[in-house]
Amino acid sequence: MRIFIAGLATETNTFSPIPTGWSGFKEQRVWFRNDGSRKPPVAGNVPLIAWRRLAEADGHEVVESLCTFAQPAGTTLRHVYEGLRDMLLDDLRRAGPTDVVLLFMHGAMVAHGYDDCEGDTLTHVREIVGPQAKIGIELDLHCHLTELMRSSADVIITYKEYPHIDMAERAAELYSLCTRAARGEVAPVTAYHDCRMISMWRTPQEPMRSFVERMQSLEGKDGILSISFGHGFPWGDVEEVGAKMVVIADGDMAKAEALAKRLGNEIWAMRDETSTRHDTIDEGIDLALPDQSAPLVLADVADNAGGGAPSDNTAILRRLVDRGVKDAVIGCFWDPQAVDFCVEAGEGATFLLRIGGKCGPSSGDPVDLMVTVRRLDPDFTQTGLSGGRASFGPSAWVSADGIDIVLVSKRQQTFAPDAFTGLGISLVDKALVVVKSTQHFHAAFEPIAREIRYVAAPGAIPPDYANIPFSKRTRPYWPRVADPFAPTNILQEPAA
Repeated sequence: MRIFIAGLATETNTFSPIPTGWSGFKEQRVWFRNDGSRKPPVAGNVPLIAWRRLAEADGHEVVESLCTFAQPAGTTLRHVYEGLRDMLLDDLRRAGPTDVVLLFMHGAMVAHGYDDCEGDTLTHVREIVGPQAKIGIELDLHCHLTELMRSSADVIITYKEYPHIDMAERAAELYSLCTRAARGEVAPVTAYHDCRMISMWRTPQEPMRSFVERMQSLEGKDGILSISFGHGFPWGDVEEVGAKMVVIADGDMAKAEALAKRLGNEIWAMRDETSTRHDTIDEGIDLALPDQSAPLVLADVADNAGGGAPSDNTAILRRLVDRGVKDAVIGCFWDPQAVDFCVEAGEGATFLLRIGGKCGPSSGDPVDLMVTVRRLDPDFTQTGLSGGRASFGPSAWVSADGIDIVLVSKRQQTFAPDAFTGLGISLVDKALVVVKSTQHFHAAFEPIAREIRYVAAPGAIPPDYANIPFSKRTRPYWPRVADPFAPTNILQEPAA
């Protein structure tokens, strides 16, 4: 077989103040042209590495296109999306007759003029390869699952885990189903069920842990090929925003639809149990102070770069300073200007530094502190998702009044303890560790944490799902309405 592989991804927060342009793809995070699968693993190429390894082991020919993954931010510029899409499509045309196309995309990419970049790309791919070729796409579970995606692809698989520790496993699952379909061994058909919910589901915690395990236990039995739960990305103002179940069956659409509805109803029944409590800033700090035997980890969920936030909000830092909290560490602040000042001053220097608050209203006000530069790193990295590395670029560790602060030049959420320890910061003696992340930190920080708490501070991705100012989703959803399945609410939906 000839197998074409490519990756084109970003997660779009349509409420973010940061536009996504060429530099977001080519300079800031992941950019490979035709050889991404041969590079060390990073967030954007893990699936392509798996596909090449599997295909070459099976004796197939691999044709590779671009591989790029921009840091989540605001809406992608139209000419940038079209340019990237057309690079991929030109490579596909040059590849000639193709049996299988495997794409790694996010599922929540929005560009000016394109609310569904994934569906648009899949449509163009189908026009080139024709009806016989098998098209598979791996998506982040924070995706907008559209009818255009479903009708254009043969197989859609999302990650099952949040944090996303299973990117390679899902890539292998996609490869297996698509190659089996190309050989005529299975005939995948895909059903959706709209859960009519907008929320966040944390898979390491019950009852989600057991639900994911049960989803997987149903695969490969009774004609069910694959099951995905698309959590949705709440901060995308598009019509299809929200959670959906995805079930792929072997030629039996009725069976796929029935199981998708049943599992979706189970998610609905767990809605209260799976909702995350978010502390106020002061509540989180209060929990950390009495017991300092091990650090309390606070997640600054609303300023998560991985959700498109600037990652320079100062609300928690301001309260730590005002309350005189000691033995605390916070990061990672995206503040290239502050890093430049630290580099200019040099390690060991003490001077007045303005931190954060630079990108707009969601960033808050800057905080001015007399800091000491403890460590500089010209190319700092941390452990990333699924075994990859994530770059912070030039970075600095500064301290002020008992608080250690990490400043970075490349906007990136905090994934792992080495975002701090890699610069020399000890965590074992800290009462409080504040991470700018929503959930991807969880797997790596849990072993060192006395407890993990989530804080609803100000920011660009506030976890107030009932009041996100959508203009395009017209269907009712929970928690905006108590029961979006009620007949009076169902009647509000537009005709199909």
